[in-house]
Amino acid sequence: MAVEPAREELQRFVEEDPDGPVVMLNLLRFAERGQESYRRYSRAVAETFLPRYGGQVLYAGKGEAALVAEEGQSWDAVLLVRYPSRAAFLRMVSDPEYRQVAQWRTLALQEAVLQPTVPWGRSV
Repeated sequence: MAVEPAREELQRFVEEDPDGPVVMLNLLRFAERGQESYRRYSRAVAETFLPRYGGQVLYAGKGEAALVAEEGQSWDAVLLVRYPSRAAFLRMVSDPEYRQVAQWRTLALQEAVLQPTVPWGRSV
């Protein structure tokens, strides 16, 4: 299962609206004993990279049993993270220092969804 976006997907994502703000929906399913690795990653991101690139965690929570979902579609954690622009997000994930800590995220996750969102009524 994929946990990191492919280079082509990142390029398409930025080209759609490079300067527009974006809220990223993160759905996370942890690997066995992956929560500690994810905590290390999230601390580093919150303390260093979100401030550096203007990002802000809007919500972070533990997933509970889904009320409406197919079998196996519940998630361990959900995050909403706002970035001032898609270009800022790309700069963050391309930062060599970020790439060093991103390995903790990759090790922590069995599966993930990283979905950009924009407010209704705003077309991209």
